Amino acid sequence: MAVNEATENLVNVLRETIVSLVRQDGPDLSARQFGVFLTCYLEPDAQTVRGLAASLDVSKPVISRALDRLADFDLIKRKADPADRRSVLVQRTPVGNAYIKDIRAILRDATNGKTRR
Repeated sequence: MAVNEATENLVNVLRETIVSLVRQDGPDLSARQFGVFLTCYLEPDAQTVRGLAASLDVSKPVISRALDRLADFDLIKRKADPADRRSVLVQRTPVGNAYIKDIRAILRDATNGKTRR
């Protein structure tokens, strides 16, 4: 498979995934919020506001606003870090776990050329 064809396939999978997410009854996340969500759910270690800001190379206020929106949708919750009271841990939720499961299914369908309606 040529590089251009592989890139085109990835772009199509991305488009199908985003279109499927737009069509379903669920949270409407910005690209930034979606990136923060995915980082929280795909990284094995617990995330902090400071750590997310560093890994995504954005400011802590940017992360805090994204986390506010994710918390509004019950996709994450915050908890004081018992080891460092100045630090806030970002925790996964059952709603967030279900959402990432849906995203994986949508990606699997898009990769296999299936369109969700």
